[in-house]
Amino acid sequence: MTQTFYLAGDSTMASYTPDRAPMEGWGAKLFSFLPPSVRVVNEAICGRSSKSFIDEGRLDRILEHISPGDLLLIQFGHNDNKEDPLRHTCPWSTYPQTLKRYIDGARDKGAQPVLITPLCRRYFDANGLLLPTHGDYPRAVESLAVRERVPLIDLTGRSAAAFKEMGDARSREWFTQFKPGEHPNYPDGIQDNTHLNEQGARSVAALVADGLERCGLITSNTPERESLPGSTGRNRA
Repeated sequence: MTQTFYLAGDSTMASYTPDRAPMEGWGAKLFSFLPPSVRVVNEAICGRSSKSFIDEGRLDRILEHISPGDLLLIQFGHNDNKEDPLRHTCPWSTYPQTLKRYIDGARDKGAQPVLITPLCRRYFDANGLLLPTHGDYPRAVESLAVRERVPLIDLTGRSAAAFKEMGDARSREWFTQFKPGEHPNYPDGIQDNTHLNEQGARSVAALVADGLERCGLITSNTPERESLPGSTGRNRA
């Protein structure tokens, strides 16, 4: 029997068109680390918050198709902190309230919700220290996961650990960064510290798959991810 993983999230999870290559979200690479019987439907889209995703009817579309035994992977936060009233949520009120709609919707359909904290941005200060940029949003997700007894993957912590381990220079290899004239899709160059390239998307997808395995939601399909930066002990996903 085929199991489907539905992905609800923002640009760090989304799939990209060829004209933006090699920019890619980790959701586009997740299938590589899942058992062959699992199908991935990546509904993540750029620029959305937990609120705007619902307001545009995107959660309803997922819930029309999700079935008992499927998983709903939920990752927001990058756009929830923006002042735009169409997207903004508050970390200790409207953000968890909105995320709970995803949880309740999945459970009403007999599916398993999975909360994922937002991917860490690659911001190092002059001393080489990685700067947190998501405020209270990751902690709000963790608190909600405890209250609602939902599996949690701490992607904020996992990706931050990976970037710290790699350091400022090497961690650039995971992101979309080119000098002017270096890539035809980015003729003016790009120095993006939020959006992954294909290498980074695959590496982050491996971290997410490792988290899914540690939560008991999948069995291992790729032994190589044990050696990736950002791996954690068996007591934390």
